[in-house]
Amino acid sequence: MALDLASYGVTPAGTDAVRPFSVEGLDVRGRAVALGPILNQILDRHDYPAPVARLLGEAIALTALLGTSLKFEGRFTLQTQTDGPVNMLVVDFSSPDAIRAYARFEPEAFAPGGAGEHGDAAALLGRGHLAMTIDQGKHMQRYQGLVELDGISLEEVARRYFARSEQIPTEVRLAVGRLFTRREGEAPSQQWTAGGILVQFLPEAPERMRQADLHPGDMPEGVEEHSIDEDDAWTEARSLTGTVRDDELTDPDIPVEELLFRLFHERGVRLYDAQPIADRCRCSREKIEGIFQSFSEEEKAEMVVDGKVVVTCEFCSAVYEFKAEAV
Repeated sequence: MALDLASYGVTPAGTDAVRPFSVEGLDVRGRAVALGPILNQILDRHDYPAPVARLLGEAIALTALLGTSLKFEGRFTLQTQTDGPVNMLVVDFSSPDAIRAYARFEPEAFAPGGAGEHGDAAALLGRGHLAMTIDQGKHMQRYQGLVELDGISLEEVARRYFARSEQIPTEVRLAVGRLFTRREGEAPSQQWTAGGILVQFLPEAPERMRQADLHPGDMPEGVEEHSIDEDDAWTEARSLTGTVRDDELTDPDIPVEELLFRLFHERGVRLYDAQPIADRCRCSREKIEGIFQSFSEEEKAEMVVDGKVVVTCEFCSAVYEFKAEAV
């Protein structure tokens, strides 16, 4: 049964927006996102195999959740470098609302019977690392956090990142789905949807945020793993977030506001202004001309084909042509 949000004075943000929220009764803050049209715009440009599209969709949802938390004019970039069938993901968010994304993969892995055809996110990524970079501008120092990828999901990546880099207890749920539609006289079509929710425990007393040390993976035999008693409020918040199903996150008929009320209404959830997201690339002819200046004359000459240089943006697939003499 759908919740009547109007009775609570809430107008749904709709798709392609992030909704910040807090639950004072549990000392948590978080963000929820629903993606639709911009996700399809990004994925349709490259005609990715379905497993690659699904994985990149998760990365876009995670980046939207993290990037919209920036309180300044800057950039947040999520990038993987791995040995898996999908050996690179790049999702770039520029505040306040622009996002772009790209995936590089081994095509043979997604041929019929290939290793990537039915792999989950952890298998597609393989082993390597994921970097999260915050760039505050020319005159500010960049911050980068690294997480080892050793057969874990993007949800687990986010948990480890905040546990190690920020020491903030964090729970994340991500999901990507496909909706198949068919109009009379037309071939079936599909639309991608994605959703995510990030919840963080931020009590006033810092000692309540203490977490057990991460398992090092190579403890000597007989040594007990470090453990502490988890705060009851965080246990409840984490457990409630864990009940969210994939189909709830990806169903366009379930607004994120309704989902948040379902989870936390008994504890008093408070919603803040939604933050729209736009599919917008940062490439331009002027920027590419600037990049040419970093190449030697020999390297520039090698780029020329039939009297011109053609550059295609990997993110938005925009094509830029330059005459050889201009380069």
